[in-house]
Amino acid sequence: MLAITGGTVYTITGRVLEKGTVLIEDDKITDVGVGIDIPSRCEVIDASGKLVLPGFIDAHCHVGIMEEIYSLEGDDGNETTNPVTPHLRAIDAINPSDIAFTDALFAGVTAVVVTPGSANVLGGEMVALKTKGTVADRMVIKNPVGVKAALGENPKRVYGGEKKTPATRMANAALLRQTLVETINYMRRESKERDLKYESLVPVIKRELPLRIHAHRADDIMTAVRIAEEFDIKIVIEHCTEGYKVADLLAEKKIPVIIGPIITNRAKVELQGVSLKNAAVLYQAGVKFAVMTDHPVVPVQYLSLSAALTIRAGLPEEEALRAITINPAAILGLSHRLGSLEPGKDADIVILDRPFYDIRCRVEQVFVNGRKILPQN
Repeated sequence: MLAITGGTVYTITGRVLEKGTVLIEDDKITDVGVGIDIPSRCEVIDASGKLVLPGFIDAHCHVGIMEEIYSLEGDDGNETTNPVTPHLRAIDAINPSDIAFTDALFAGVTAVVVTPGSANVLGGEMVALKTKGTVADRMVIKNPVGVKAALGENPKRVYGGEKKTPATRMANAALLRQTLVETINYMRRESKERDLKYESLVPVIKRELPLRIHAHRADDIMTAVRIAEEFDIKIVIEHCTEGYKVADLLAEKKIPVIIGPIITNRAKVELQGVSLKNAAVLYQAGVKFAVMTDHPVVPVQYLSLSAALTIRAGLPEEEALRAITINPAAILGLSHRLGSLEPGKDADIVILDRPFYDIRCRVEQVFVNGRKILPQN
C-alpha cells in the first residue's frame, strides 16, 4: 500500500482537502480524505506544502503516431491515398518508444487519446492509453474511443490538389453522409461478408461510439451538427476554434468539444478566428469542453500550460483544471476510472510544487497505476 499525505489534495469532483491523504492499493485509489488512519504497512510519501492532483489527460494528440524527430519514418498519422478510411486503427501505428511519451510523463500527463490525422474525411479509430509502458496493447485504457472525421480545409486541400474528391466543403460532407448511409445499408443486409470499413462505423450508427469531427470554423461546426442530427449519431467537435461563435447552440444540443491547440498561430485560413476567449465563452454557455495539445503541433508537455492560458481570457482556475482532468475523462466515457481522486479510480496522480497555472510550476512526482514514475526533485 501507498499513502500520499500532508499535501493540498484537489479531488476535482469534491472539495479541496488541506493536509489530505490519498491511499493507494495496487493500481487503485482506496480512500481520500483528512485524518485517515494510515495502515502500518503503507509506504508514506510526505507531500506537505505540495499540491496533489489527478493525472492530466490530453484528449486529442498524435503521440507515438507522428514522432516529432522523424519526417517520414515515424509519421504515420495520415493515409493520403483514400479520403474514406474509418477502418484504420491508430494503435497499429503507435510507437511506445516515442520520446513524447516520456515528455508527457514528466509533465504529469498520464493519459492521452491518440488519433489519426485530419487529411481524410474519415481517418480511423482513436485509442485512449496510459503514457507509461513499452507495449501499446498493455497501455490501452479503451480502444476505440471514437472514430476520427474531418471537415474544412484539410481533406479538400489534400485531395483537391490531386483533382480528386473531395475538392470542396460540400464534397467533404457528401462523402461523410454517403459512408454513413452505406454503413446503415451494410447493417441491414441479412447475409454479408465482413467489411472492416463499415464494421468500424457500426458502433457510431448505434450511438455506442462518437464520431469525433475535426472542425475549426463555425460553418464547419454547423455542418457537423447538421450531419449528426440527420443520422442521430453522437459527436464530439475537435479543435472547435470558432466554438465561441456558436456556443449557445452547442450547449443547447449538449455537444461536447475538445478545444485547441491553444498555443498556436494562424497557420491556415480556418484558424483566422483563433481566440483565447473561446474556453471562457464555452464555459459561460454551459458547453462541456476539454483542452488538447494536438501534439506535435503543441508539445504534449505543454498541456497544463495550454489550460493555464485560458485563465488569462476569463476562465475560472478550477474550470481550467477540470478541462485537463475530469472533463476529458467524461467526454471519453472514462470518468469511472480517470479525472479525479476518488476511491475506486485508477491511481494516476501528480504532485506539483505550486498551482499548475504558475509558470514556475514543477512536476515533482508522478504515479501511473499506483507506481511511482519520477523521483522527488
